[in-house]
Amino acid sequence: MTHLSDLLAAVARGVDPGPFALLRREGTDELELFTGPVDTVDRLADIPLPPGAPGARTLALVPYRQITERGFACRDDGSPLECLQVREHRRIPLADALAALPAEPVRTVGAAFDVSDEEYARTVQRVLTEEIGRGEGANFVIHRTLHATVQGAPLVAALAALRRLLVAERGAYWTFVVHTGSRTLVGASPERHVSVDDGLVMMNPISGTFRPAGGTPDREALLRFLADPKEVEELYMVLDEELKMMATVAEHGGQVIGPYLKEMSHLAHTEYLLAGRGTRDVREVLRETMFAPTVTGSPMENACRVIARHERVGRGYYAGVLALLGHDEAGRQTLDAPILIRTAEISPTGRLRVPVGATLVRHSTAAGEVAETHAKAAGVLAALGLGPAASAGGGGPVARLADDPAVREALAARNAPLARFWLDQRAPDAPGLPGLVGRRALIVDAEDTFTGMLAHQLGALGLAVTLRPWHASGPVDGYDLVVAGPGPGDPGSADAPKMVALRGLLTGLLASGRPTLAVCLGHQVLAGLLGLPLHQREAPYQGLQREVSLFGHTRRVGFYSTFTARAEVDRLGTAYGPVELARDPRDGAVHALRGRGFAGVQFHPESVLSPDGLAVLAELLGDLLPSPHPDELSATGGRA
Repeated sequence: MTHLSDLLAAVARGVDPGPFALLRREGTDELELFTGPVDTVDRLADIPLPPGAPGARTLALVPYRQITERGFACRDDGSPLECLQVREHRRIPLADALAALPAEPVRTVGAAFDVSDEEYARTVQRVLTEEIGRGEGANFVIHRTLHATVQGAPLVAALAALRRLLVAERGAYWTFVVHTGSRTLVGASPERHVSVDDGLVMMNPISGTFRPAGGTPDREALLRFLADPKEVEELYMVLDEELKMMATVAEHGGQVIGPYLKEMSHLAHTEYLLAGRGTRDVREVLRETMFAPTVTGSPMENACRVIARHERVGRGYYAGVLALLGHDEAGRQTLDAPILIRTAEISPTGRLRVPVGATLVRHSTAAGEVAETHAKAAGVLAALGLGPAASAGGGGPVARLADDPAVREALAARNAPLARFWLDQRAPDAPGLPGLVGRRALIVDAEDTFTGMLAHQLGALGLAVTLRPWHASGPVDGYDLVVAGPGPGDPGSADAPKMVALRGLLTGLLASGRPTLAVCLGHQVLAGLLGLPLHQREAPYQGLQREVSLFGHTRRVGFYSTFTARAEVDRLGTAYGPVELARDPRDGAVHALRGRGFAGVQFHPESVLSPDGLAVLAELLGDLLPSPHPDELSATGGRA
């Protein structure tokens, strides 16, 4: 089947036309039709990407269970990684496609969520109390699924739903139908997960959901939404999490562009764009970015554990991606991958699934998150005849609230408190600090890939950085600095393997006098070894920005923590010498500490929420790694 008319004629006769995909990309006035055979592969590295003429080669349906490739937890439902190998690629004007696609209404019966509103609200409260409240992470996405049965031919229903989405849903990154023979997916995803074009890697974190009352856009209500601390912090947190991913797949990390307002028919979102140069195989880019924090949470590895604890069934393709892989005119690999959200899956027998989730943060309320799942599902449910269509607004051009000067000003203001390190264009060859250039640092990752961002900042200061997971053994000699990094969990746990390992690492470093910097969890463990009591905060400091006093300077920094050390004095005598403490005057919380050859910070200097983070690192490292004496340089062959 190489023409839309042939494909639709076969469907109308009740004949399966074979695997195909129809999709419209944001900003285009055409549909693309891909046809070809479908194969199933085990790993992302096995997705076929044969060389040849420029263009698309493979459209992969990546299920959520693929997260196990990274060793992360999930409820494995066996959903396959299916690959449509593109044999034919046609472009169809949008008007022609709309004229040809079936316009009949979709009919379904038996629609109901697998998890009721009341049960979902109880799950939300458990996650807020047991996970965020106990230091397991900053935010988590918990999903539920609407089930129904399609009346009539499932493929006709999917194509009719596609037509309704093309007409009624605006602002989608991809609007699509993908039919593999074993399943049909139809949806309008608002969010690019990751793309690669001309060596430019881009990600597109979206967070915050504005639901116009009665479906009618309201400028004043939108401005209140843009000023809502919960919505602002939620976007900052997913921005930080995707910057962690960009730190891995882009050679110099990601640059933050935006924020913007993404207006859709039933709701609006706030979003950023991240960009950076990379040279990895696009299948590696897919693997290292599984999956977006906007559909999982942060930190990523522990978010997967939390999801597995609180979701009673597998996710299927929800939170996975569609991934279109190919080559450009110069033979370079290309990738375009939207997140599989706002998407329905229909089986050959007409079973319908519409998964949807909400992002839970410390400010969340159970009722608010229940409402958010309904709002996010509204567009695709309307296309399936399971909900009201969005207001047509009188049939004329839809007014864009994003063009309102006050809205633009409110969006721009969101960047004022953020770290310029991630907002500004950075020169890759910029010189580091003279006393740090050429020195070696080891960062021990305690299951929070904030360490990737920290590596870029230390690199910008001149250090050569090596990353090592906490559970990997290896020497620390040969490094000028060892960083005990951040991660989730209770630092006071006596037998948790990670905490035992971190205590052993830091005990050895303190005994040897090797320069040591401890960040967040590492700082908490260090503080405990120095004799400071550790406490669980009454309210988590997850995604919280504060001004704090640090050794004579006022610094604005970002916290992601539930536990803290406390002290009643500013100086402390320890077995490792005197220690100076930077404390909160109200409750004695220790924001930072420093002694002879070591320092610790409770906040994240690498976070986008830490505009003074780079300056703090430079000051602490200036003390930990003073410029070598000329005699030392000659003895080491000139290595600084």
